[in-house]
Order: sequence, then structure tokens, then C-alpha cells
Amino acid sequence: MNRLKENIYEIIFEADTRTGKVFDIALLIIILMSVVLVMLESVPGIRKSHGEMLTILEWGITLIFTFEYFVRIAVVRKPRKYIFSFYGIIDLLSILPTYLSLILIGSQSLIVIRMLRMLRVFRILKLTRYTQAGRTLARALWASREKISVFIFFVIILVVIIGTMMYLVEGKDGGFTSIPTSIYWAIVTLTTVGYGDISPVTAFGQFLASFVMILGYAIIAVPTGIVTAEMINPTGEKNMQVCPTCMHDKHDNDAVYCKKCGAKLNL
Repeated sequence: MNRLKENIYEIIFEADTRTGKVFDIALLIIILMSVVLVMLESVPGIRKSHGEMLTILEWGITLIFTFEYFVRIAVVRKPRKYIFSFYGIIDLLSILPTYLSLILIGSQSLIVIRMLRMLRVFRILKLTRYTQAGRTLARALWASREKISVFIFFVIILVVIIGTMMYLVEGKDGGFTSIPTSIYWAIVTLTTVGYGDISPVTAFGQFLASFVMILGYAIIAVPTGIVTAEMINPTGEKNMQVCPTCMHDKHDNDAVYCKKCGAKLNL
């Protein structure tokens, strides 16, 4: 029995075995199918003509994810650790909405049910577990968090200063009725969105707006450069082994034992 649990564990938790890769690919296809069903269900014509078929497919996918969720709990050494982990919560969120829609009945709750069913898009978050590229991007973002935080803080200061200047330059006659409104304009202009609902009319205001527009390109490039640099030169290469005891998944490529709890890895 223990040997069977270990084999199942390697299939559903490890991505570096043949059976594990087949399982991951199959699960990816089901996840993508689920997301497509959510999109199709939002189209009134398709929902009216194929609503019954979409419901059947949704329940089929929900049952598959439910079975997978309980199998994961059964094969790990510490079920509580998995249940309250990030991915354990995501796995639970991916199956709850369909079951909750059975309980919340009544005409007043139709909108609530629709919102609960849209929670199925949480399944897309499971894609990061099965793609190495997603894990690399997540590590790069986490490693860059301090630099990005400082950068965002700098941008906030910048838009407050620019918004205040535009309020003083343009005033209420130019549509800049308050400093918060002017800060909103600064954010829209700096991010190169440019709604056009507010625009400067004075020469100096237009000059300042032009400067902010050009500055916006640099603002967009900076966080991209920070994350890209971290992806090119990561702090340390990790493998995809998941510790069967504590669920830690960030180990060196030559690791035999878990660096967090010391348990032996399933190599």
C-alpha cells in the first residue's frame, strides 16, 4: 500500500518522470478546457443553445478535479500541510463554486451564482505549477520584489508631484478641479493610457504633459528590465522535486534531502 501511494505521489506531484509529465499535460488540457467553458458560458447565444451540454461538461471537469484533490490529500504524508498550502487552497477554490451553486438557489441569488461560477478562473492559477517558465517568472518576480517596491513608491511620489503641478498650472478652468483629479490625469498620462477626458490647455501645461508622456515609456521599461535581469541571472537554479513531508519545492539540482525538513526526496 505504501509503495502504491509513493507511485501515485510521484505521478501527481513530480514533473520529471514520464508518467508525471503525461499526468501534467492531461491536467493542463482539462484546465484549459475549463477556462474555455467559462468563456463560452458568458456568451448569451451559446448559453441558450448549448447550456445543458456546458453544464454536463462543467460537472464532469468538477468531478475530475474533486477526485484529484482528494487523491493529493491521501498520498501526502502531512495532508494538513497540503490543504492549507497556496496550491491546496487554489485546488479547493477550483471545485467549490460548482457545489455552492447547488446550495444557493432562488431568483435573487442568480447573480451571486453567476459570480461564484466565474471563480472557476482560479483554475488558471494551477498552470504555474506545471510549467517551468511560469515558475521561473514567479521566482524572478519574488526576487525582484524589493526593487519593484521601491520603484512603485517612487512612481507614486512622482504622480503626486506632477498632479499637484498640473493643478497649479491649469486650475479648474482647464478641467483640473482638484489635486486628486490631477493625480488621476498624471497616472493615466504616465502609463500612456490617455483617456482624453482631461487635457491641458495652457502652453506650459502641454509642455509638462509632453514630458510626462515621454517619461511614461521609461517608467514602463524599468520594471521590465528588473524582472528580465533576474530571469537571465537567477539567484540559484532549482529543480522540481517536491518534498513528500513538508511540500517544499525549491531544492538545488543535486539535492537528495529536503533543505527545509531534512526528509529524503523521491529522486
